[in-house]
Amino acid sequence: MRAHYLQHVPFEGLGSIEPWLLASGYEVTNTGFHESTQLPAVADVDFLVVMGGPMSVNDEGAYFWLRKEKRFIRDCVAAGKPVLGVCLGAQLIASAMGAKVYRNKEKEIGGFPVQAETSVVDGASFRFPAVVEVFHWHGETFDLPAGAVHLARSRGCENQAFQLGKSVLGLQFHLETTPEAVQEMVSQCRSELLPSEYVQSESAILAAAPEKYAVINRLLGEVLSYLRASAGG
Repeated sequence: MRAHYLQHVPFEGLGSIEPWLLASGYEVTNTGFHESTQLPAVADVDFLVVMGGPMSVNDEGAYFWLRKEKRFIRDCVAAGKPVLGVCLGAQLIASAMGAKVYRNKEKEIGGFPVQAETSVVDGASFRFPAVVEVFHWHGETFDLPAGAVHLARSRGCENQAFQLGKSVLGLQFHLETTPEAVQEMVSQCRSELLPSEYVQSESAILAAAPEKYAVINRLLGEVLSYLRASAGG
């Protein structure tokens, strides 16, 4: 089995997704758009992960490969592949499937809770915990693609997670982060840490206990297992 991930900047890698994939028997390959635009054949991909990044899905003029990436995502969705989008990755899925992506009313950076959408029917879609604190780093949001199920929201951002069909999940937040990954994100993007209601200070972000990352990494494992099972893997 082959898992392929789409990476947009060097400092936003797979995090805790990688050990789960390896332990589950996947060969892991990637396209790093900051280095190359070469993509595999859709038929050769058994699991697609679309990672985050500081650019906007609307920046097609500055990042010529965005059109190609969206087309590849759309083809993977059409082929019934398990697809997970993280932050920018979720926005890319939404955009690829015809939904709008635009600036959110608030930036969310740091540890803040998300709430599960209570109208989701048991057994029909992935169920998040009623409330869970997760790690955020985003300034944009998306409309739900046609046919998508709304899975989670927060006070600062209505559309935090969605499911499309049986095997596509888009998460506005980060469950894959580790203390080391967050340190790198802060190092590269600390200029965005301007005080506001939903932006924590650098010191607060870096002071988060390792147990908080363990909780979200376990939840990520549940998400990945769900996608694999939903696609018959």
